[in-house]
Amino acid sequence: MGRWTAALGMLLLAAAGCRQDMHDAPRYDPLEASNLFSNGSSARPLMPGAVPRGQLNDDAFLHTGKGPDGLPVTAFPFAITHAELDRGQDRYNVFCAPCHGRTGEGNGMVVQRGYRQAQSIHIDRLKVAPVGYFYDVIANGFGVMPDYRTQIPVEDRWRIIAYVRALQLSRTATTADMPADALAQLLKGQPAAKAPVEIHR
Repeated sequence: MGRWTAALGMLLLAAAGCRQDMHDAPRYDPLEASNLFSNGSSARPLMPGAVPRGQLNDDAFLHTGKGPDGLPVTAFPFAITHAELDRGQDRYNVFCAPCHGRTGEGNGMVVQRGYRQAQSIHIDRLKVAPVGYFYDVIANGFGVMPDYRTQIPVEDRWRIIAYVRALQLSRTATTADMPADALAQLLKGQPAAKAPVEIHR
């Protein structure tokens, strides 16, 4: 009898610890009626001039990759330097390389493990695509590629695109494309000094 009493006591203690306060927390669903405010709404109207977080897109070029005509832009909204390219490479390796691969072939580790084949960035169509097209794909996704608007900040999207252009250029570049001083250092076996890089495509 004592054993059953002890078991019942333990069961009651356990049941007392199972509270549903967080599960049943008082809250309102969107647009639900309420007597909290005189207009019967559970929400308050936005203050004049309020902008939702992440939506203060006062520079359409920077935030959409499109020009006034609605077409993808062909230039970057800020200068692309070695520091910008380095950051673009880092972000590319984090967000893009798992599917597209470190060199952009579309054979990243996720693809090697069964995910659908990613697009190579080296196909002719993408080599001539405007940079604004890449921005739109990063922000909004394309095909099986999800959007990365919440993961990748606006400026980093442009840096990634600059690095994609560098990867594409690496396939076809020759010594004739190099500045004379950088070529001279290369021929001497010296690393080229880091100078501002201009990427126009």
